[in-house]
Amino acid sequence: MMRVKPLLRYKSSLVGVGILCILIAVSIYTVLTIPFEEAARLWRAGEQTWLDNPRNALPAWVNLFSSTKLPSTLVFDTQKPGPEVIKVSVRAGENIKISRVEIRFRYDYDDFPSEVNLFLKSSYNTSPPQLTINWVKPDGTHIDLKKTTISRDDRFYISADTALSTELNKIIERKLNRQPPYIIPTTTILLGVEDESILNPSTVKVLKGEYKLLIEGLLFEPNADFDAKLVVYGKVYGWAGTDHLRRDIGIALLWGTPVALLFGVSAAFSIALIQMSIGAVSAWFRGPVDMAMQRVTEIFLVLPFLPVLIMVSTLYKVNIWVILLIVILLSSFGPGVKNYRALFLQLRESPYIEAARSYGAGDFRILVLHLIPRVLPTMIPSVVLSAADFVFLEAALAILGIGDPITPTWGKVIEDAFYAGALFKGQYYWVLIPSALLASTSISFALIGFALDKIFNPRLKEI
Repeated sequence: MMRVKPLLRYKSSLVGVGILCILIAVSIYTVLTIPFEEAARLWRAGEQTWLDNPRNALPAWVNLFSSTKLPSTLVFDTQKPGPEVIKVSVRAGENIKISRVEIRFRYDYDDFPSEVNLFLKSSYNTSPPQLTINWVKPDGTHIDLKKTTISRDDRFYISADTALSTELNKIIERKLNRQPPYIIPTTTILLGVEDESILNPSTVKVLKGEYKLLIEGLLFEPNADFDAKLVVYGKVYGWAGTDHLRRDIGIALLWGTPVALLFGVSAAFSIALIQMSIGAVSAWFRGPVDMAMQRVTEIFLVLPFLPVLIMVSTLYKVNIWVILLIVILLSSFGPGVKNYRALFLQLRESPYIEAARSYGAGDFRILVLHLIPRVLPTMIPSVVLSAADFVFLEAALAILGIGDPITPTWGKVIEDAFYAGALFKGQYYWVLIPSALLASTSISFALIGFALDKIFNPRLKEI
């Protein structure tokens, strides 16, 4: 243990230890704050669970480096009243009631929202409420959005409503006395300046100020009621952005950290320990034992590791821990067995081994107390260096679509980005952030491993 102290003397190892400490801290925070069952449920959930999130939103920190202030998502709900949401109901007869909702909000961003949706819920027995929905812009422009009878759970996708888009474009055409050269998006008309600039996508301007959504409901039963939730979707969200299913990518990146570290370290340590034990037994007992173990090792060396792993993962629905077990089993008789065997064959003839024999020490005692402890220091650097290999292996399996379908990991994020065409759509954050985490993990293990190699193998100091 005293030989580990010089680790901090190497600048490269300090960087590696620093990165690894950050990853460990993130792992501890994730495990304590986001239960795995909840993270897995959220990641497997469909788009309905994430309806308040924007689709394919950039990370919020993009605004720090952009001259254009991209919008964040605004959510207003009558079930969560506040200064921006006012709801008033008055009686208009024995069984008739009028309910008015006014939602006010300021929009001071430099870009238009990605979507505008209205979610409606109502309670009634036989007669559904009738609603009139209007939009008021800061300059006083009044836009009639819809008159409709709503069900118990209704949704009005304002920005995606084809009929509304056609009507709004006709309004712009009449107002400017010119036919728009393109179909102006609904969000542009609702939040844009209605002048000549709106006819050109490159010159259209956002009208900043206070907006209002007015809803007047006519209810035909004394106990009937309705609630409304307005979501003005932004173009940035969280520290990692969102994907095509509106999911918060940060959840998968956070939980991918402890999964990657545990998978990599467990696989590297277990395989090295098993290979060292097999090499020790083979070298010590020699004869038939040695021959049998070497033949098995040679068979495993011939077997193609990755194709076998892919075949097993494809034929059987396995989780990440079963994959870890399969990786350990396939690697137990790897090339390391022969390396450790050669090392133990040299130690077998050492004088202190002869002394232990003369004192009557048994085979097990010699292996555990005299042979293996002498080799353990040489195993530590190789374990640290190979941990990064298994982190990348887990990510590679997920990218190939044969990883754990339940556990959110870095590789799973990259796989989803690939199938959603993230790079072709310019959504580089979706791929770059998990890739950067994978690279950082590999660099941290590499820097620490090289430093440990110099400590436990002094000859490398001269290189």
